[in-house]
Amino acid sequence: MILLVRRIAAVCALGAALAACGAPETPRTASRAAPPAPATPAPSRPPTLAPGPGGLTPVFHHGPRSDADKTVALTFDADMTADQGPRAAAGERFDHPQLITTLRTLKVPATVFMTGRWAEEYPAQARSIGRDPLFEVANHSYSHFAFTDDCYGLPTVTEERMRADVTRAYAAFRAAGVPEAKPYFRFPGGCYDRRALRALSGTGVTAVQWDVVGGDAFATDADAVARQVLDGVRPGSVVVLHCTRSAAPTTERAIRTIVPELRRQGFRFVKVSELIGSAPR
Repeated sequence: MILLVRRIAAVCALGAALAACGAPETPRTASRAAPPAPATPAPSRPPTLAPGPGGLTPVFHHGPRSDADKTVALTFDADMTADQGPRAAAGERFDHPQLITTLRTLKVPATVFMTGRWAEEYPAQARSIGRDPLFEVANHSYSHFAFTDDCYGLPTVTEERMRADVTRAYAAFRAAGVPEAKPYFRFPGGCYDRRALRALSGTGVTAVQWDVVGGDAFATDADAVARQVLDGVRPGSVVVLHCTRSAAPTTERAIRTIVPELRRQGFRFVKVSELIGSAPR
């Protein structure tokens, strides 16, 4: 028995010595590390135009006039002025959910230029539009006050408050749950001057105007609105329309004429971001 114990001890001592000299140990099954998770690509920034002379905010009117790719962007201004809360409380509707439903039914991409005050009044709709890949939300100021004097009778915002009015709108979109509002800005009433462009310098926005006026504001004849759009559209056009029931009650009916006819003519509907992305740099 004593001899057996001595032999076992000798074998153990030999194994320890071999291990110390670098002899291989009894192989064990290696545990495989999990492969690294693929890196999530950073979201690409929407295309914008380079600043103008002296760093002025750039202004976009239309995309390339290419007959090879006949694109057109329908844009809808969701207007609500900061002082219109009492009218909304009394029942006036500044939204137009049926228009959004029709665009979805027809599968028409569109850009909605929204005021911050509109997003505050209709947060569920703002969130629904902003989360739908068919649409993109852009900035139409917070207050819908004019950035110049004598702009369709709109109240005016002071030069010192112009930049804050734009940033306040983006804050309202975030509060409503809009995941990503685009860096595009439409001046209320389309009114701007050099002073306004200078006031927004450094915000990173591209001001977006249009080359086709839909004429739907306060219109009562949907066919006339449709004719005006159809007569004006060219490849690369930006069409301005409205997304407010009280101020533009015929827009939805006009869209049901405009969309199939432009498609028949070979036009492809895109968002403003695609038009800006295809503009010469």
